[in-house]
Amino acid sequence: MKAFKNVSVYVEGKGIVKSSVYFDEKIEKLGGCMKGAEEISLPEGAVVLPGFIDEHIHGAGGSDAMDGTTKDLSIIAETVAKEGTTTFLATTMTQSKENILKAMRAVKEYRETGSEKGARIAGIHLEGPFIAAAHKGAQPLEYVAAPNAEVFDEYNEASGNCIKIITLAPEVDGAIGFIRHLKEKGVVVSIGHTGAKCTEVLQAMDAGATNITHTYNAQSPLHHREIGVVGSALLFDDLYCELISDTIHVSVPAMQLLVKNKKADKLALITDAMRAKGLADGISELGGQTVIVKNGEARLQDGTLAGSVLKMNVAVKNMVEKVGVPLTQAVDYCTINPARTLKIDGETGSIATGKRADFAVLGKNYEVLYTIRDGKIVYKAE
Repeated sequence: MKAFKNVSVYVEGKGIVKSSVYFDEKIEKLGGCMKGAEEISLPEGAVVLPGFIDEHIHGAGGSDAMDGTTKDLSIIAETVAKEGTTTFLATTMTQSKENILKAMRAVKEYRETGSEKGARIAGIHLEGPFIAAAHKGAQPLEYVAAPNAEVFDEYNEASGNCIKIITLAPEVDGAIGFIRHLKEKGVVVSIGHTGAKCTEVLQAMDAGATNITHTYNAQSPLHHREIGVVGSALLFDDLYCELISDTIHVSVPAMQLLVKNKKADKLALITDAMRAKGLADGISELGGQTVIVKNGEARLQDGTLAGSVLKMNVAVKNMVEKVGVPLTQAVDYCTINPARTLKIDGETGSIATGKRADFAVLGKNYEVLYTIRDGKIVYKAE
Protein backbone atom coordinates (compact mmCIF):
# COMPACT_ATOMS: atom_id res chain seq x y z
CA MET A 1 0.00 0.00 0.00
CA LYS A 2 1.27 3.46 -0.96
CA ALA A 3 -0.10 6.86 0.00
CA PHE A 4 -0.04 10.57 -0.69
CA LYS A 5 -0.83 12.16 2.65
CA ASN A 6 -2.44 15.56 3.13
CA VAL A 7 -1.67 16.79 -0.38
CA SER A 8 -3.50 18.82 -3.00
CA VAL A 9 -5.42 16.30 -5.08
CA TYR A 10 -8.04 16.60 -7.81
CA VAL A 11 -10.80 14.38 -6.45
CA GLU A 12 -13.67 13.48 -8.77
CA GLY A 13 -16.70 15.61 -7.99
CA LYS A 14 -14.89 17.80 -5.45
CA GLY A 15 -12.20 19.68 -7.36
CA ILE A 16 -8.71 20.22 -5.95
CA VAL A 17 -8.81 19.61 -2.20
CA LYS A 18 -6.40 18.74 0.60
CA SER A 19 -6.70 15.03 1.15
CA SER A 20 -4.85 11.73 1.36
CA VAL A 21 -4.89 9.00 -1.26
CA TYR A 22 -4.23 5.33 -0.38
CA PHE A 23 -3.65 2.91 -3.21
CA ASP A 24 -2.30 -0.37 -4.47
CA GLU A 25 -3.18 -1.23 -8.06
CA LYS A 26 -6.45 0.61 -7.47
CA ILE A 27 -7.42 3.54 -5.29
CA GLU A 28 -8.38 2.05 -1.94
CA LYS A 29 -9.32 5.10 0.11
CA LEU A 30 -9.55 8.89 -0.09
CA GLY A 31 -9.08 10.83 3.11
CA GLY A 32 -8.76 9.49 6.62
CA CYS A 33 -5.94 7.19 7.63
CA MET A 34 -4.71 3.69 6.79
CA LYS A 35 -1.89 2.15 8.80
CA GLY A 36 1.18 0.69 7.17
CA ALA A 37 1.02 2.68 3.92
CA GLU A 38 4.31 3.75 2.35
CA GLU A 39 4.12 7.54 2.03
CA ILE A 40 5.25 9.28 -1.15
CA SER A 41 6.24 12.74 0.05
CA LEU A 42 5.69 15.69 -2.27
CA PRO A 43 7.13 19.20 -2.29
CA GLU A 44 5.10 22.30 -1.50
CA GLY A 45 2.87 23.29 -4.40
CA ALA A 46 2.61 19.82 -5.92
CA VAL A 47 -0.80 18.57 -7.08
CA VAL A 48 -1.96 14.99 -7.65
CA LEU A 49 -4.00 14.67 -10.85
CA PRO A 50 -5.49 11.75 -12.74
CA GLY A 51 -3.02 10.20 -15.20
CA PHE A 52 -3.23 11.84 -18.61
CA ILE A 53 -4.82 10.03 -21.58
CA ASP A 54 -3.56 10.78 -25.11
CA GLU A 55 -5.98 9.42 -27.69
CA HIS A 56 -3.87 10.60 -30.64
CA ILE A 57 -0.10 10.13 -30.60
CA HIS A 58 2.11 8.61 -33.29
CA GLY A 59 5.45 8.38 -31.57
CA ALA A 60 8.10 9.66 -29.16
CA GLY A 61 11.65 8.98 -28.08
CA GLY A 62 12.78 8.22 -31.63
CA SER A 63 10.11 5.55 -32.22
CA ASP A 64 6.82 5.50 -34.12
CA ALA A 65 3.80 3.21 -33.95
CA MET A 66 4.31 2.56 -37.66
CA ASP A 67 7.73 1.05 -36.97
CA GLY A 68 5.69 -2.01 -36.12
CA THR A 69 7.75 -3.53 -33.31
CA THR A 70 7.04 -4.13 -29.64
CA LYS A 71 10.39 -2.52 -28.83
CA ASP A 72 9.35 0.76 -30.45
CA LEU A 73 5.97 0.68 -28.72
CA SER A 74 7.76 0.18 -25.40
CA ILE A 75 9.99 3.19 -26.10
CA ILE A 76 6.94 5.34 -26.82
CA ALA A 77 5.19 4.09 -23.67
CA GLU A 78 8.17 4.88 -21.46
CA THR A 79 8.80 8.27 -23.09
CA VAL A 80 5.24 9.58 -22.72
CA ALA A 81 5.15 8.48 -19.08
CA LYS A 82 7.66 11.28 -18.45
CA GLU A 83 4.94 13.83 -19.27
CA GLY A 84 2.29 12.36 -16.97
CA THR A 85 0.57 10.16 -19.53
CA THR A 86 -0.63 6.81 -18.23
CA THR A 87 -2.83 5.72 -21.16
CA PHE A 88 -2.59 6.32 -24.91
CA LEU A 89 -3.73 5.09 -28.29
CA ALA A 90 -0.93 4.03 -30.64
CA THR A 91 -1.79 6.10 -33.70
CA THR A 92 -1.03 4.95 -37.22
CA MET A 93 -0.97 6.90 -40.46
CA THR A 94 -1.73 6.54 -44.15
CA GLN A 95 0.67 3.88 -45.37
CA SER A 96 0.75 0.66 -47.39
CA LYS A 97 -1.56 -2.15 -46.32
CA GLU A 98 1.49 -4.25 -45.48
CA ASN A 99 2.91 -1.60 -43.14
CA ILE A 100 -0.43 -0.93 -41.45
CA LEU A 101 -0.95 -4.65 -40.83
CA LYS A 102 2.55 -4.84 -39.35
CA ALA A 103 1.68 -2.00 -36.97
CA MET A 104 -1.61 -3.69 -36.03
CA ARG A 105 0.09 -6.97 -35.19
CA ALA A 106 2.77 -5.24 -33.13
CA VAL A 107 0.17 -3.52 -30.94
CA LYS A 108 -1.65 -6.82 -30.44
CA GLU A 109 1.59 -8.54 -29.45
CA TYR A 110 2.61 -5.70 -27.14
CA ARG A 111 -0.73 -5.65 -25.35
CA GLU A 112 -0.62 -9.41 -24.90
CA THR A 113 2.74 -9.14 -23.10
CA GLY A 114 1.04 -7.15 -20.33
CA SER A 115 3.98 -4.78 -20.05
CA GLU A 116 3.95 -2.71 -16.86
CA LYS A 117 6.58 -0.24 -18.08
CA GLY A 118 5.54 3.28 -18.96
CA ALA A 119 2.02 4.16 -20.08
CA ARG A 120 -0.49 1.50 -21.12
CA ILE A 121 -1.63 1.17 -24.72
CA ALA A 122 -5.42 1.12 -24.60
CA GLY A 123 -5.71 0.42 -28.33
CA ILE A 124 -5.20 2.01 -31.73
CA HIS A 125 -6.24 5.24 -33.41
CA LEU A 126 -6.29 4.43 -37.14
CA GLU A 127 -5.60 7.79 -38.80
CA GLY A 128 -6.08 7.07 -42.47
CA PRO A 129 -5.72 5.66 -45.02
CA PHE A 130 -9.39 6.44 -45.72
CA ILE A 131 -8.94 10.22 -46.02
CA ALA A 132 -9.28 12.95 -48.66
CA ALA A 133 -6.20 13.38 -50.82
CA ALA A 134 -6.64 17.16 -50.96
CA HIS A 135 -6.42 17.36 -47.17
CA LYS A 136 -3.76 14.74 -46.53
CA GLY A 137 -1.57 17.08 -44.48
CA ALA A 138 1.66 15.17 -43.79
CA GLN A 139 0.12 11.82 -44.81
CA PRO A 140 1.77 10.24 -47.91
CA LEU A 141 -0.48 10.79 -50.93
CA GLU A 142 0.33 7.49 -52.67
CA TYR A 143 -1.26 5.46 -49.87
CA VAL A 144 -4.56 7.33 -49.56
CA ALA A 145 -7.29 4.72 -50.06
CA ALA A 146 -11.04 4.55 -50.63
CA PRO A 147 -13.23 3.40 -47.69
CA ASN A 148 -13.26 -0.39 -47.53
CA ALA A 149 -15.03 -2.31 -44.78
CA GLU A 150 -13.26 -5.59 -45.59
CA VAL A 151 -9.83 -3.99 -45.37
CA PHE A 152 -10.75 -2.30 -42.10
CA ASP A 153 -11.97 -5.60 -40.66
CA GLU A 154 -8.66 -7.17 -41.67
CA TYR A 155 -6.78 -4.40 -39.85
CA ASN A 156 -8.98 -4.75 -36.79
CA GLU A 157 -8.61 -8.52 -36.64
CA ALA A 158 -4.82 -8.20 -36.93
CA SER A 159 -4.86 -5.76 -34.00
CA GLY A 160 -6.81 -8.11 -31.75
CA ASN A 161 -9.92 -5.98 -32.32
CA CYS A 162 -8.42 -3.02 -30.50
CA ILE A 163 -8.97 -0.21 -33.00
CA LYS A 164 -10.79 2.34 -30.84
CA ILE A 165 -10.88 5.43 -33.10
CA ILE A 166 -10.65 5.87 -36.86
CA THR A 167 -10.07 9.17 -38.66
CA LEU A 168 -11.69 9.41 -42.10
CA ALA A 169 -13.11 11.85 -44.65
CA PRO A 170 -16.93 11.55 -44.87
CA GLU A 171 -17.24 13.17 -48.31
CA VAL A 172 -15.34 10.39 -50.10
CA ASP A 173 -17.48 7.94 -52.10
CA GLY A 174 -18.63 5.04 -49.92
CA ALA A 175 -17.75 6.76 -46.64
CA ILE A 176 -21.28 7.00 -45.20
CA GLY A 177 -21.95 3.27 -45.51
CA PHE A 178 -18.47 2.65 -44.13
CA ILE A 179 -19.26 4.82 -41.09
CA ARG A 180 -22.38 2.73 -40.41
CA HIS A 181 -20.21 -0.40 -40.52
CA LEU A 182 -17.74 1.13 -38.07
CA LYS A 183 -20.53 2.14 -35.69
CA GLU A 184 -21.77 -1.46 -35.65
CA LYS A 185 -18.23 -2.52 -34.73
CA GLY A 186 -18.19 -0.08 -31.81
CA VAL A 187 -15.41 2.06 -33.28
CA VAL A 188 -15.40 5.82 -32.65
CA VAL A 189 -15.57 7.61 -36.02
CA SER A 190 -13.66 10.89 -36.15
CA ILE A 191 -13.94 13.32 -39.05
CA GLY A 192 -10.52 14.46 -40.23
CA HIS A 193 -8.18 15.08 -43.17
CA THR A 194 -11.28 16.18 -44.99
CA GLY A 195 -12.83 18.89 -47.11
CA ALA A 196 -16.37 18.01 -46.03
CA LYS A 197 -19.14 20.56 -46.21
CA CYS A 198 -21.59 21.08 -43.36
CA THR A 199 -24.23 18.88 -45.04
CA GLU A 200 -21.67 16.08 -45.36
CA VAL A 201 -20.71 16.43 -41.70
CA LEU A 202 -24.40 16.10 -40.80
CA GLN A 203 -24.71 12.99 -42.97
CA ALA A 204 -21.68 11.52 -41.23
CA MET A 205 -23.15 12.33 -37.81
CA ASP A 206 -26.43 10.71 -38.78
CA ALA A 207 -24.49 7.58 -39.80
CA GLY A 208 -22.60 7.49 -36.49
CA ALA A 209 -19.63 9.87 -36.58
CA THR A 210 -19.11 11.61 -33.25
CA ASN A 211 -15.65 13.21 -33.25
CA ILE A 212 -13.44 15.76 -35.01
CA THR A 213 -9.75 14.95 -35.43
CA HIS A 214 -7.26 17.70 -34.46
CA THR A 215 -9.82 20.47 -34.86
CA TYR A 216 -8.81 23.24 -37.33
CA ASN A 217 -5.98 21.20 -38.85
CA ALA A 218 -6.24 19.41 -42.23
CA GLN A 219 -9.94 20.16 -42.66
CA SER A 220 -12.28 22.59 -44.44
CA PRO A 221 -12.24 25.98 -42.68
CA LEU A 222 -15.08 28.21 -41.55
CA HIS A 223 -16.46 30.47 -44.28
CA HIS A 224 -19.58 32.58 -44.06
CA ARG A 225 -21.22 30.80 -47.03
CA GLU A 226 -19.99 27.31 -46.12
CA ILE A 227 -19.02 26.61 -42.53
CA GLY A 228 -17.15 23.41 -43.37
CA VAL A 229 -15.76 21.07 -40.73
CA VAL A 230 -14.39 23.81 -38.48
CA GLY A 231 -17.71 25.64 -38.42
CA SER A 232 -19.55 22.38 -37.83
CA ALA A 233 -17.25 21.59 -34.92
CA LEU A 234 -18.13 24.94 -33.37
CA LEU A 235 -21.84 24.72 -34.15
CA PHE A 236 -22.87 21.18 -33.25
CA ASP A 237 -22.81 20.44 -29.53
CA ASP A 238 -22.73 16.67 -30.04
CA LEU A 239 -19.37 16.73 -31.83
CA TYR A 240 -16.43 15.90 -29.62
CA CYS A 241 -13.28 17.78 -30.63
CA GLU A 242 -9.57 17.00 -30.42
CA LEU A 243 -7.17 19.91 -30.01
CA ILE A 244 -3.38 20.23 -30.35
CA SER A 245 -2.73 23.02 -27.85
CA ASP A 246 0.89 23.74 -28.74
CA THR A 247 0.07 27.28 -30.04
CA ILE A 248 1.74 26.23 -33.31
CA HIS A 249 -0.95 24.07 -34.91
CA VAL A 250 -3.67 26.33 -33.53
CA SER A 251 -3.43 29.97 -32.42
CA VAL A 252 -4.42 31.01 -28.91
CA PRO A 253 -7.51 32.97 -30.09
CA ALA A 254 -8.64 29.93 -32.12
CA MET A 255 -8.26 27.75 -29.04
CA GLN A 256 -10.25 30.27 -27.01
CA LEU A 257 -12.98 30.25 -29.67
CA LEU A 258 -13.21 26.47 -29.49
CA VAL A 259 -13.33 26.47 -25.69
CA LYS A 260 -16.05 29.13 -25.76
CA ASN A 261 -18.19 27.08 -28.15
CA LYS A 262 -17.70 23.54 -26.84
CA LYS A 263 -19.17 22.13 -23.67
CA ALA A 264 -16.46 21.29 -21.17
CA ASP A 265 -16.98 17.56 -21.67
CA LYS A 266 -16.66 17.71 -25.47
CA LEU A 267 -13.01 18.66 -25.90
CA ALA A 268 -9.89 16.50 -25.68
CA LEU A 269 -6.28 17.62 -25.65
CA ILE A 270 -4.03 15.49 -27.83
CA THR A 271 -0.35 15.76 -28.62
CA ASP A 272 -0.41 14.23 -32.14
CA ALA A 273 3.29 13.81 -31.41
CA MET A 274 5.72 12.13 -33.78
CA ARG A 275 8.94 10.24 -33.11
CA ALA A 276 11.04 13.37 -32.49
CA LYS A 277 9.23 14.14 -29.22
CA GLY A 278 11.68 13.93 -26.36
CA LEU A 279 14.71 14.33 -28.64
CA ALA A 280 16.89 17.33 -29.55
CA ASP A 281 16.08 19.48 -32.59
CA GLY A 282 17.28 18.09 -35.90
CA ILE A 283 16.29 15.80 -38.76
CA SER A 284 13.58 13.21 -38.15
CA GLU A 285 11.18 11.09 -40.20
CA LEU A 286 7.43 10.55 -40.68
CA GLY A 287 6.03 7.91 -43.02
CA GLY A 288 9.22 7.84 -45.05
CA GLN A 289 9.26 11.64 -45.31
CA THR A 290 12.04 13.87 -43.97
CA VAL A 291 10.95 16.04 -41.04
CA ILE A 292 12.87 19.04 -39.74
CA VAL A 293 12.37 19.77 -36.04
CA LYS A 294 13.32 23.27 -34.92
CA ASN A 295 12.18 25.40 -31.98
CA GLY A 296 9.39 23.01 -31.09
CA GLU A 297 8.01 22.78 -34.65
CA ALA A 298 8.07 19.63 -36.76
CA ARG A 299 7.68 20.29 -40.50
CA LEU A 300 8.15 18.49 -43.79
CA GLN A 301 10.70 19.99 -46.16
CA ASP A 302 7.89 21.90 -47.93
CA GLY A 303 6.88 23.52 -44.63
CA THR A 304 3.83 21.34 -43.92
CA LEU A 305 3.32 20.68 -40.21
CA ALA A 306 4.18 17.04 -39.53
CA GLY A 307 2.68 16.33 -36.15
CA SER A 308 4.06 17.86 -33.00
CA VAL A 309 6.64 17.35 -30.28
CA LEU A 310 4.16 18.57 -27.67
CA LYS A 311 4.16 17.04 -24.19
CA MET A 312 0.83 16.62 -22.41
CA ASN A 313 1.85 18.49 -19.26
CA VAL A 314 2.80 21.44 -21.52
CA ALA A 315 -0.55 21.15 -23.31
CA VAL A 316 -2.27 21.54 -19.94
CA LYS A 317 -0.03 24.47 -19.03
CA ASN A 318 -0.85 26.22 -22.31
CA MET A 319 -4.57 25.82 -21.75
CA VAL A 320 -4.33 27.38 -18.30
CA GLU A 321 -1.75 30.11 -18.83
CA LYS A 322 -2.46 31.10 -22.44
CA VAL A 323 -6.07 30.11 -23.13
CA GLY A 324 -7.29 30.96 -19.64
CA VAL A 325 -9.22 27.87 -18.57
CA PRO A 326 -9.21 26.64 -14.94
CA LEU A 327 -6.68 23.92 -14.17
CA THR A 328 -9.36 21.33 -13.41
CA GLN A 329 -11.04 21.97 -16.77
CA ALA A 330 -7.75 21.67 -18.63
CA VAL A 331 -7.08 18.41 -16.80
CA ASP A 332 -10.54 17.08 -17.68
CA TYR A 333 -9.67 17.68 -21.32
CA CYS A 334 -6.93 15.04 -21.15
CA THR A 335 -8.32 12.65 -18.54
CA ILE A 336 -12.03 12.00 -18.05
CA ASN A 337 -13.09 13.30 -21.47
CA PRO A 338 -10.98 10.91 -23.56
CA ALA A 339 -11.73 8.17 -21.01
CA ARG A 340 -15.44 8.57 -21.82
CA THR A 341 -14.75 8.45 -25.55
CA LEU A 342 -12.78 5.24 -25.10
CA LYS A 343 -15.41 3.87 -22.69
CA ILE A 344 -12.83 3.35 -19.95
CA ASP A 345 -14.13 6.07 -17.62
CA GLY A 346 -15.34 3.39 -15.18
CA GLU A 347 -11.75 2.36 -14.57
CA THR A 348 -9.59 5.45 -15.14
CA GLY A 349 -9.73 9.14 -16.05
CA SER A 350 -10.44 10.53 -12.57
CA ILE A 351 -9.42 10.01 -8.96
CA ALA A 352 -12.11 8.03 -7.18
CA THR A 353 -12.19 4.98 -4.92
CA GLY A 354 -12.08 1.76 -6.91
CA LYS A 355 -10.54 3.25 -10.05
CA ARG A 356 -7.06 2.41 -11.28
CA ALA A 357 -4.30 4.15 -9.36
CA ASP A 358 -3.25 6.26 -12.36
CA PHE A 359 -1.72 9.60 -11.34
CA ALA A 360 0.20 12.50 -12.83
CA VAL A 361 1.85 14.54 -10.08
CA LEU A 362 2.80 18.04 -11.21
CA GLY A 363 4.96 20.66 -9.53
CA LYS A 364 4.43 24.42 -9.35
CA ASN A 365 5.56 24.96 -12.94
CA TYR A 366 3.64 22.01 -14.40
CA GLU A 367 6.76 19.84 -14.37
CA VAL A 368 6.08 16.13 -13.86
CA LEU A 369 7.31 14.85 -10.49
CA TYR A 370 5.77 11.38 -10.63
CA THR A 371 3.77 9.30 -13.06
CA ILE A 372 2.03 6.34 -11.46
CA ARG A 373 0.20 3.66 -13.42
CA ASP A 374 -1.76 0.89 -11.71
CA GLY A 375 -0.15 1.90 -8.45
CA LYS A 376 3.40 1.52 -9.77
CA ILE A 377 5.81 4.43 -10.23
CA VAL A 378 6.65 4.43 -13.94
CA TYR A 379 8.41 7.79 -13.85
CA LYS A 380 10.06 9.84 -11.11
CA ALA A 381 11.80 13.15 -11.71
CA GLU A 382 15.48 13.13 -10.82
